[in-house]
Amino acid sequence: MNNNNGEIKKMMIILSKGTLENVYAAFVLANGARMEGIEAEMFFTFFGLEAIHKKKLSHLHVATVGNPAMHMPTMLGGLPGVEALATSMMKKEMEKIDMPGVEEFLEILTASGVKLWACKLAMDMFHYKKEDMYEGIGDVITVGDFYKKSAGEGTQMLFI
Repeated sequence: MNNNNGEIKKMMIILSKGTLENVYAAFVLANGARMEGIEAEMFFTFFGLEAIHKKKLSHLHVATVGNPAMHMPTMLGGLPGVEALATSMMKKEMEKIDMPGVEEFLEILTASGVKLWACKLAMDMFHYKKEDMYEGIGDVITVGDFYKKSAGEGTQMLFI
């Protein structure tokens, strides 16, 4: 018998993209879960690893090519300087609303109990070592390990 009445007990967020807008979407969702008393875990895979890579996390960009929300022709988005300008503009807007930087946000997430996991396959593929990653990550795990952590009623999984 289902005793949780559809209540969300745990959010499992998979981040596969390393663009500023996707990283912040995942961080805000994980943080929001914790603020609601919901457990949250994040699995960083493929380019999502850039959000926890010490040398890359401060240099994330907004995607301007192939992003329909930019409302500009793809060719224009690919011109030199356009991505840097869009990234700079977004960072300024985020500062206005006191949005923390990526590293500070990671500290907030780990302090609130969000568990961070790096994907073993992607780490091996990009030749990353655990030492290259933000210190707050729990471990480098396989997809199977992540699924085991997702077990239980009331777990929701998001792929970003």
